[in-house]
Amino acid sequence: QKTSICYLSFPDSYSGGLGDTQFTFRLRQAGGSRSSLFQDDGRYNREAPLTLQREAAHYFGYVYFRQVKDSSMRRGYFQKSLVLVSRLPYVNLFQYLLQLIAPEYFDKLEPCLEAVCNEIDQWPPPVPGQTLNLPVMGVVIQVRIPSRVDKPGSSPVKQCNQENLLPAPLVLPSVYELDLFRCFQPVLIHIQMLWELMLLGEPMVVMAPSPSVSSEMVLALTSCLAPLRYCCDFRPYFTIHDSEFKEYTTRTQAPPNIVVGVTNPFFIKTLQHWPHILRVGELRMAGDLPKQVKVKKLAKLKTLDTKPGIYTSYKTFLHKDKTLIKRLLKGIQRKRPSEVQSALLRRHLLELTQSFIIPLEHYIASLMPLQRAITPWKNPPQIRPFCQEDFMKSLEHAGPQLTCVLKGDWLGLYRRFFKSPNFDGWFRQRHREMSQKLEALHLEAICEADIGAWMKDKSEVEIVDLVLKLREKLVRARCQHLPVKEETLQRVSLYIDTIIGSLPEDLQTVLHHP
Repeated sequence: QKTSICYLSFPDSYSGGLGDTQFTFRLRQAGGSRSSLFQDDGRYNREAPLTLQREAAHYFGYVYFRQVKDSSMRRGYFQKSLVLVSRLPYVNLFQYLLQLIAPEYFDKLEPCLEAVCNEIDQWPPPVPGQTLNLPVMGVVIQVRIPSRVDKPGSSPVKQCNQENLLPAPLVLPSVYELDLFRCFQPVLIHIQMLWELMLLGEPMVVMAPSPSVSSEMVLALTSCLAPLRYCCDFRPYFTIHDSEFKEYTTRTQAPPNIVVGVTNPFFIKTLQHWPHILRVGELRMAGDLPKQVKVKKLAKLKTLDTKPGIYTSYKTFLHKDKTLIKRLLKGIQRKRPSEVQSALLRRHLLELTQSFIIPLEHYIASLMPLQRAITPWKNPPQIRPFCQEDFMKSLEHAGPQLTCVLKGDWLGLYRRFFKSPNFDGWFRQRHREMSQKLEALHLEAICEADIGAWMKDKSEVEIVDLVLKLREKLVRARCQHLPVKEETLQRVSLYIDTIIGSLPEDLQTVLHHP
């Protein structure tokens, strides 16, 4: 794993560029224990947006690489990377932190890192919804940790007024949001196609001139489904030394559902059997709309000097949104700031995803049993199964056409989506949440019931059985953090004590000390 981190921390193809570059990689955790050092994982992941949860099986690596001429070095260059490894996808926060630390570290080496680590050790844990002040190297970085209850697409809540903070804090508007407009500038007219490919979890290669361009493009692509979680694997930067290299380049099986960012020209040959390849050049913010890449046939992807383009035979289900392109073009002509253009783009993608997902949310909510069907002394009823054909019929009167002006084959897009890992991930998450809601409603029904009336004609065996079942429910509610009020849990606990108190002493002793 350490060797992989080392390989991923340097550009793997010749880069004549001098100076400093930053990029991001994502690394599968090596085998063995998946337990985390963090005790608050459960709470953080319950309260954070699904797209920002702490990863259990992957690490992110945030890299600051410096390459400068230095005649005292054997190779004539000083080449060094400082890497921050985390399970959190806070690309803005950690890359900004590296901008502060890395230049100092390259000058002063280990003592500087030791001082920084001591400061970071004192930072509070990231609690969703809270604004944190993070002191490091004489600067206070102020960030707000996003929460699941934030309204999707809303701008970050205004930071707290910290007049008493000296030095005045440096406010980061977002811990994770990229400049989407800058990342997508060469492919803006194909944003619809790229969104569909991400939604369907299609295998895709991003070929870029540098790790920073490849990692930014991959992270931008995987973020464009928010608030839907991208459930496939993704590697913002991938090298030939990676342990999964053989797995991804084999031609004996279909490419996996993954977006992979590469820079080594060698991959043009080894990955040319993949169905979708996006080749991009250096990202430059010009005053005009950058030259847009063309969609080309995969057969043309043969030579090392392959031109930028999207090499695919994919036909989109939905028509292009020409109004978006017109609005972005108008923004370029009026010299609108990049962050405003990014907000436009993000809003468009959010509305597109919501138009697609809202009918699914409505349908899955209809599978939940009615509250009146939940009775205290019977197991809660089952959630009805998801029937694709029933869902398709529901689209006639409650489909995406109600919220989205885009025309096209929405039904075909849904049918293809049902086969993707993103549908599987979404469905499992919603089903788990609904099951927990059912459990919570059942506990509340028990609290409202007349326990004395129920016990009148019951045998001791039935009463003991009820005590054991209630105890099990209570333990599960606490362990799984079910959406139940503490007051309800305390009442159930009191019920258990009341029931035990009505039993003969020998049974009371056994039940009090099981």
